[in-house]
Amino acid sequence: MADDGAAAGADHSPPSPPLHPAPPSDPPLDAAAFTHTPYYCEENVYLLCKELIRSGFADPAGTDLYAVFISNAEKKVPLWYQKASPSDDGFVMWDYHVICIQSRRNKGEVLDLVWDLDSTLPFPCPFLQYVSEAIQALSFADSIYRRLFRVIHGPVFLRSFASDRSHMKDPTGNWIALPPKYEPIVAEDGNTNNLNEYIAMSMNDVGDLESMVNDVHSNKHGVVTNETLLPKFFSRLPERHP
Repeated sequence: MADDGAAAGADHSPPSPPLHPAPPSDPPLDAAAFTHTPYYCEENVYLLCKELIRSGFADPAGTDLYAVFISNAEKKVPLWYQKASPSDDGFVMWDYHVICIQSRRNKGEVLDLVWDLDSTLPFPCPFLQYVSEAIQALSFADSIYRRLFRVIHGPVFLRSFASDRSHMKDPTGNWIALPPKYEPIVAEDGNTNNLNEYIAMSMNDVGDLESMVNDVHSNKHGVVTNETLLPKFFSRLPERHP
């Protein structure tokens, strides 16, 4: 992902009063304990999902985890509370960003969490707090900065994702940002690069809520939802069992 700076026309109007739901029952973790390479958020989330499974913070099959790519047709998505920001409000205009959402249920209670290694919000952060403070509603619904969200079920993402990091090289072959020291991620089917298949999305890709809830656990590239449907989508997900 790359920081496009505060593009002209981005909405900086004060958001609605933030929601502060009860924090997760487990204490916040130290994000520094997880592998993090600046500007390689897709790989960071891939390794984060694996570590959450390994350490027991997610179920053994990762069925409660979802990789979520945030972008739009313009490749300009405003987010707040980002560590890369030079401003007090943490504003960054990314071309895309990737987070992990953990969808947990306990006796009917929704306990969804957002794991964002690039955020200054609690780690993990209650889902509704992240939506309110990091995403924030834009004043104009038809803004070109509307965020879209490609949601991929964790087990599917871990089997299917691949990146050769070529998107982080300039036309002369030099690195725009230094790559991770470990080897590039290769999909189980041998694919070495399909990152753009996850980033590319438009409003035409957004389906109806019922179809998205039914399809997200089987589609290789997940489903695409918008800002309005995102909270509704996660509230409708059934409890997943290992």
